[in-house]
Amino acid sequence: MIAVWRRPAKSGAYTPLVVLLHGRGADEGDLVPIVDRLPRGFAYASIRGPVDVEGGGFTWFENRGAARPTAAGVRASVSAVRMWLDDAAPRAAACYLLGFSAGMMMAGALLLDDPQRFAGAILLSGALTFDSGIPAEPGRLRGLPVFYGRGTLDDVIPAALVKQSEQYLRERSGADLTVHEYAHGHSISMHEIRDVAAWLSDRQ
Repeated sequence: MIAVWRRPAKSGAYTPLVVLLHGRGADEGDLVPIVDRLPRGFAYASIRGPVDVEGGGFTWFENRGAARPTAAGVRASVSAVRMWLDDAAPRAAACYLLGFSAGMMMAGALLLDDPQRFAGAILLSGALTFDSGIPAEPGRLRGLPVFYGRGTLDDVIPAALVKQSEQYLRERSGADLTVHEYAHGHSISMHEIRDVAAWLSDRQ
């Protein structure tokens, strides 16, 4: 997979890693600018989704509708990202996921598929892939730190999917959940970046 890396001046096998997963129609450079505002003790890798989008950019899977990925597409990308991680990031280091929009769906699928592989996740402005064959039983994320942020004016992700995802995270996942809502649309605000940075700092 194609990735853009940002590493601290002093890094090694135990440096914690944050994997950034972009939204539909973007690429591996899209989320890199926010790294400058995140804690410097982490390594950051922003990776490119494997599926070309008509009109430009990339995504993580084909969709059956807005925010409704195909099960085969989710499984293929989960396998591809996990293979990349096994090669690029030793399991000795804590690994966090940060996904926006379709990248949140990818991050959620990775987290639910193998919760023991990750130290936590930052899920922004998306939904979870409940009908893709990824396990989502009660308690699946027990004790895992999860930051969930969304814009209250977001009109891109269907409201029913957002509600279903938030209910699972709050009531059934078992995650150590932090929820933030922002008065913006389908985007990441400076306020949100500051909250994400504080959340990550608490995990250093």
